Amino acid sequence: MLIEIDFNSDEALYIQLRNQIIYSIASNQLHEGETLPSVRQLAEEIGINMHTVNKAYTVLKQDGFVKLDRRHGAMVAIDIDKIAAMKDMSDELGVIVAKAICKDISREEAHQILDRIYDLYKI
Repeated sequence: MLIEIDFNSDEALYIQLRNQIIYSIASNQLHEGETLPSVRQLAEEIGINMHTVNKAYTVLKQDGFVKLDRRHGAMVAIDIDKIAAMKDMSDELGVIVAKAICKDISREEAHQILDRIYDLYKI
């Protein structure tokens, strides 16, 4: 699993890590049931604090992307309910669409962008 963290970004490190893991799941680099590196191992590999990795794993668990087990560590477990996931997506896209409208991005342009993003994850 390749993790790219931008230490100069305004985005929190744990959010970047969470997003990178979600991208890896979406692009089929990580699969259901696959074990993620231990907190200590990933922290050393990336060069960040163990608490940051732990926070990212906790958020991934809360979001339904991983399950945490003391014996097995963090494992990919995509158990998010589709209806809840669609509501979350709608909520998040609502703000993005409002910003796009303010910047005069048309519906067609927005659809093209969304299609390109989905194409990145085609299996």
